[in-house]
Amino acid sequence: MSRGLSYFVGGILVGALLSTAGFSVYLGGRSASGGGAANQLVLKLGHGLDTGHPVHKAMEFMKARVEELSAGTVTIDIYPSAVLGNELQCIEQLQNGSLAMTKTSAAAMENFIPAMSVYSLPYVFRDGDHYWNVLTGPIGKGLLQQGESKFLRGLCYYDGGSRNFYTKNKPIRTPDDLKGLKIRVMNSKTAIDMVKAMGGAPTPISWGELYSALAQGTVDGAENNPPSFTSNKHYEVCKHFTLDGHTRIPDMLLIGTKVWGKLDPQVQGWIQQAADESVAFQRKLWQEKTTEALEQAKAEGVAVYEVDVAAFAAKVAPMLAEVESAEVRELLKKIAEVQ
Repeated sequence: MSRGLSYFVGGILVGALLSTAGFSVYLGGRSASGGGAANQLVLKLGHGLDTGHPVHKAMEFMKARVEELSAGTVTIDIYPSAVLGNELQCIEQLQNGSLAMTKTSAAAMENFIPAMSVYSLPYVFRDGDHYWNVLTGPIGKGLLQQGESKFLRGLCYYDGGSRNFYTKNKPIRTPDDLKGLKIRVMNSKTAIDMVKAMGGAPTPISWGELYSALAQGTVDGAENNPPSFTSNKHYEVCKHFTLDGHTRIPDMLLIGTKVWGKLDPQVQGWIQQAADESVAFQRKLWQEKTTEALEQAKAEGVAVYEVDVAAFAAKVAPMLAEVESAEVRELLKKIAEVQ
């Protein structure tokens, strides 16, 4: 076999291996398959959500906009439902350059950007408008870029909703009602400290095991947003939902800097524009989904309670005063000043 032919055959084999592995971002900056447009740049995006989730739909919107802006020369292949790995695995693939983009919770980013922990603190935001004014302003944009030293660039935030308490037997109308109740929380120091401050017994349990834990009485309740409550059928076990809105932790869309740095500035501009436009699309979907979820919960026999949020905020105020990080304390001060 001639040297030229061997190179040609070797190239085919490498291309086939990379395309079937499912982790290549793109080959030589262009599509590796004959199914795409000629010279089409293909970026791969992996995440753990199902295809009905508003964030996934926002990513589909972004994909369509990128294709429109680039006249079909750039596209995004989206792999949902953790087919390319869980949240942490996808982040690691961004860092090594084998995956272009992923979605993560800001809470998970605390391990890479400690200042992101400010989003997990209770009652940092006065309301939805304040929340979005912070995220889309200098504070939010600054935090999106802090991950670049870890090879992670934030493109935008998506609405993750407000988290609320829900319980099996005892309604939560005041923070004192949480006393002694075992409440499932994420494996997060901030979440654990928050429930303790309200008098509850925080119990870290994986999300996938929560339904069984509720049904078996391992925990008395949990906390999350309304769409997560209904989509996972927790209303079958928990008949009390309290709209206390203790935290608003956004989701984030990330792109690895190893991929971002190889892109033409014009392509970078298209991707950023499409991401920004997808935010407004997702926010509208999320609002609709939240309203539908609460209506569904009520139809399933769940009592939904409006409460005095100030009473809950007062219980956790010492947490904010005792934050150890000087950077987070400064961020809290700046966030409070945002109108």
